[in-house]
Amino acid sequence: MSIPPPPGPHQPQGPYQPPQSGLPQYPQYQQAPYGQQQPPPYPSPYQPWGQGYGPYPAQAPVNGLAIASLVLGLLCCLPGVGLVLGVVALVQIRRRSERGTAMAVTGSVFSAIGLGLLVLMLATGGAADFWQGVKEGASGRSSLSLSTGDCFDTADHALDDDLVGDVTPVACDDGHDGEVFATYRLGGSGYPGDDAVGDSAGDRCYGLEDTYVLDVWAVPDDVAVYYFTPTRDSWADGDRDVVCVFGSSTRGGRLTDSYRQGPEAYSADQLAYLKAAHVLNAALDTAPDSEYIEDDLSGNKAWAARMATALGKQTAMLRAHRWGADAKQPVASLVDDLDKARAEWTKAAQAPDVDTFFTHYDKAYKLIDPHRTVTVRDALGLTAVPPAYEDGSGGEGDGSGSGGGGSGVEV
Repeated sequence: MSIPPPPGPHQPQGPYQPPQSGLPQYPQYQQAPYGQQQPPPYPSPYQPWGQGYGPYPAQAPVNGLAIASLVLGLLCCLPGVGLVLGVVALVQIRRRSERGTAMAVTGSVFSAIGLGLLVLMLATGGAADFWQGVKEGASGRSSLSLSTGDCFDTADHALDDDLVGDVTPVACDDGHDGEVFATYRLGGSGYPGDDAVGDSAGDRCYGLEDTYVLDVWAVPDDVAVYYFTPTRDSWADGDRDVVCVFGSSTRGGRLTDSYRQGPEAYSADQLAYLKAAHVLNAALDTAPDSEYIEDDLSGNKAWAARMATALGKQTAMLRAHRWGADAKQPVASLVDDLDKARAEWTKAAQAPDVDTFFTHYDKAYKLIDPHRTVTVRDALGLTAVPPAYEDGSGGEGDGSGSGGGGSGVEV
């Protein structure tokens, strides 16, 4: 009897045939003779993929002129250059199959807008105004930078133009166009309007004269009060300052000296009188803006009450001072008139109607006419000629306002 061979690894019959598809193929194993153990299958190893993934294809470069056009267009620094670069970039992108079309188009559009705005500014003079503002900001010589006590010249030696911008600081003892005697800030968040700003400046600047010049009667009649006020545009930039200025009432005229006066320039009697007069002048400057009493009776009555209070304070100051022999009697007569005026202002403040108010108002005003102070001023050695006011009325109270007319100037 023959003995079968020992079991061993199954060998494929015939040469190996590669698989017909990408899936791994396992060979069929043969049936073992009866009674023998079935040998385990041994699959052939996996075959490698016939086609692997290669690297991504290289992208086209971004056109450099397109980038430059976008930067210049967004910055608006050289709009003409940005527009030219954008057009050239589009031509190069099409010819070279480069990227950057969107950047070139965006840069060209913004450059075109910037170029159009530049042409418009040149045509309307806006570019000149802008450059003027830049120069003023760089030099710090704008009218907005003026402070109390500064003397200055303007570009055309005129203060009555609608707009004063560039100024040149000069010494006050030399010839100059203007001298700043006061500044103050307007309140509120919204621009109040040209008329409201001008009215405020007119009232406040005249009332602030005697904070710089103790005796405003000493200011010559050919010296006028001007004021620089914010415009709607400068208000949006944070400008709130009103600048009160002395200048010649004649266009092109020049001031030759400073009008600032300190207490050291006066005697004790003169200083006592001027301080008392300032109390009344300050109350006069709080008069309502209404043109007619009937337009604001309650406001006028409140003002009359302030006048009565100021007169009480003024007479108390005049009585408290020890006057020299020459001034004692004239001051006493003036105090009597002021007492009578105070009584009339008090009655006006309590008036039930317009007619009653006006009756007492008229009497009170006559009792504080500045001509009634001429005798006292002459006795004290002060200027005894009342200023020539703009309306020819001779003024209100003693020492309120200076000679010449006022003018508002926007900055």
